[in-house]
Amino acid sequence: MERFGLVGLPNAGKSSLYNALTGGGALAAPYAFATKDPNIGVARVPDSRLDRLSDMSQSKKTIHAAVEVVDIGGLVEGASKGEGLGNKFLANIREVDAIVFVLRAFEDDDVPGPSDPLEHLRVVELELALADLETVEKRLADVERRSKLDKTLGDDLEALRLANDSLSAGLPLYRAGLTPSVRQQLAPYFLLTNRRVLVVVNVGEDAVEQADAAADRVAAEFQSAGDNVEVIGMCVQLEAEAAAIEDPAERAEMLDGFGLGEGALFRMVRSAYHLLGLRTYFTTGEKESRAWTFFEGSTAPVCAGRIHTDFQRGFIKAEVIQWDELLELGSWHAAKDVGKIRVEGKDYVAQDGDVMEFRFNV
Repeated sequence: MERFGLVGLPNAGKSSLYNALTGGGALAAPYAFATKDPNIGVARVPDSRLDRLSDMSQSKKTIHAAVEVVDIGGLVEGASKGEGLGNKFLANIREVDAIVFVLRAFEDDDVPGPSDPLEHLRVVELELALADLETVEKRLADVERRSKLDKTLGDDLEALRLANDSLSAGLPLYRAGLTPSVRQQLAPYFLLTNRRVLVVVNVGEDAVEQADAAADRVAAEFQSAGDNVEVIGMCVQLEAEAAAIEDPAERAEMLDGFGLGEGALFRMVRSAYHLLGLRTYFTTGEKESRAWTFFEGSTAPVCAGRIHTDFQRGFIKAEVIQWDELLELGSWHAAKDVGKIRVEGKDYVAQDGDVMEFRFNV
């Protein structure tokens, strides 16, 4: 399961976003450091395609894809020097697949701290870069010492020196223009800024219509980051209130009433998936319909392995059809009868939205 870590200044809306995503009970209070210990929960990845396939198959169970969400304490300026909660709690997100910055863009007399998201961004990026610099300096000294006897450490040494140069200048690694090979060389060190980043610009309830403009203003700061960063705007409070409504019809009515459409949470999870290069294929039947995630470019055997390693080890073939074509035909058997189910082999590269059945033998 892919993991996302929420990072932001106190009272930026992290815990409210966590609750909206996971249905969790994290304390969201208008004072600093309401979150001291990490909250960890699971967020369902909404996908209307799966719901429609489940209805078609009259499935007894519908199982959406899911991601793990980690909410940590608020970060403050000077955390690297021990201010606030310090930066020790950052260890809780060192092994996440992507980091979600939550930046406050609303005024509230009851909530202390700046309301300019760019000020939030400056502090968060600097503190993460300083935390990484501390790690890199220790690792670099060790690798420099060992490389005198072990010449195979040359690539590690070069990558750490490049990282050290960027971080010393206060530049996060996702902004540093490092090549994919260098970033891969740095992966074993679990550096916080050697991640892809999703930025949530959190606007007030009275500024929902300005959410996209606020996001565009922040996105302009990331032009040098390329595909490593995506920025979206939302009102976390309204999204959290909507997510707390159990009845889907009532929830949709509330979102529509505020002009939020399907809700920004759906867009946020989709953006996170896109950022990590994740795609979805489906299995469907009377017993269950289920969404499975895979990395873009994966072959059919690799996708089969997401279900069970035996499926990949003994892969014979995959039977494939796109989800919308299957829906139009009405059932798997109907699609098979008219010859619309394709038979694909080991070299087939799965496509987002494929519905697949696998044949294997071990």
